[in-house]
Amino acid sequence: MKHLLGVVLVTLLLSSCATQSFDLNQPVGPADQATLEESQPFFISGLGQNTLIDAAGVCGGPGQVARVETEMTVLDSILGGLTFGIYTPRTARV
Repeated sequence: MKHLLGVVLVTLLLSSCATQSFDLNQPVGPADQATLEESQPFFISGLGQNTLIDAAGVCGGPGQVARVETEMTVLDSILGGLTFGIYTPRTARV
């Protein structure tokens, strides 16, 4: 039981959240409102992988895009920890 508790504690200590935000334009409508939010699957910590989202298509034009974010949430970190980095999802918002 102590061993399992130790593994859970180490997993929680090593997992963290990370957010990358890119502010592109001043918001025209309600600010800080995500138009698209999706979880993107990556494998082996995303080594050599990329995912594209057409932010201009989602928001109705390039001038309408206020912010693009990628985030590694707590749930994303836990899933990555449980699979030892084989499956490492990220959350993207436009």
